[in-house]
Amino acid sequence: MIKYIGSKRVLLPVIVETIDRLLEGRPGTVLDLFSGTSRVGHALKHAGVRVLANDHNAYAETLARCYVQADADDVLADAERLIAEFNALPGSPGYFTQTFCQRSRFIQPHNGERIDAIREAIARKCLDPELEAVMLVSLMEAADRVDSTTGLQMAYLKNWSPRSFNTLELRMPKVLPRATGGKGSASGLDALEAARLLEADVAYVDPPYNQHSYLGNYHVWESLVRWDKPEVYGVACKRVDVKARRSVFNSRPRCAAALRELLGSIRARTIVLSFNDEGYLDRADIEAMLGELWNQTAHVATIPNDFRRYVGARIGIYSPRGEKVGSVGRLTNTEFIYIAARSPIDLAQSPAFIRARSA
Repeated sequence: MIKYIGSKRVLLPVIVETIDRLLEGRPGTVLDLFSGTSRVGHALKHAGVRVLANDHNAYAETLARCYVQADADDVLADAERLIAEFNALPGSPGYFTQTFCQRSRFIQPHNGERIDAIREAIARKCLDPELEAVMLVSLMEAADRVDSTTGLQMAYLKNWSPRSFNTLELRMPKVLPRATGGKGSASGLDALEAARLLEADVAYVDPPYNQHSYLGNYHVWESLVRWDKPEVYGVACKRVDVKARRSVFNSRPRCAAALRELLGSIRARTIVLSFNDEGYLDRADIEAMLGELWNQTAHVATIPNDFRRYVGARIGIYSPRGEKVGSVGRLTNTEFIYIAARSPIDLAQSPAFIRARSA
């Protein structure tokens, strides 16, 4: 999957194991309100869970339609045929090449020309939404493998990365068979709207936790998926709507009230919340907020997990022109998994809880 700040790759075993215990081994339904790359939803689907994935960014909704909603039996044969067809296309420079390879330097022009050609071919096909999502994810991931960034699209490297010289090649995304719990779904709603509309056994909540906008960090993927060829600004050629499409969770003054309203709107018996110790809210704030649920009858438990920070932090701080301008003060952080349930939570024998207690 694409490089992504906030990715729950290292937390996946803890999250899946915790949700499995909360579902008591039944397939169940899980609502993923901020699905991002759908790494969590994909893992839960692999475990047999029916997943309802939601994210308001178009690139994330597309990832969810590929990895959560689409089922292998329905799309694999057509997708493999299209991948072979698109890999044979010659490059044809267009909006992507001009914007992200010439005006900025995210991807080398020889690969940008191939991205333009393949993206236009996908648009002309007018594919079924699930098959189209699989092809767009294949293209997004192919572009990610030859980019020249530290994993964020706020800036690009001053010199081309070694991988950027490779030739872009589509590969088949790891689309799964239908989960035993039933067919999943992908939606692009505001999180609060999704919380009010969608019902599940467990809700998994992984909101933005500080000022960094996911749309600003991954604007190239948003433009590639939407293919609306928007006006851009700045050295990084960000979409102009990055300025307006800000999440309330990126605001320190507003995030606590927004999270409280969101948690109170969720239609699930159990809530699993991920939050980072670099966020606007600390552990005591969140535990108190969760304890207020269901007329202050919620049972709350917390599993802390210490991890190394994302690769960009270990490399250093860069200017918009890709010049190193500083070092990061801390190289580890703590990811908290909070659980709020209507009935008592017994994590005493949970391997994840035992590992966290002994760390």
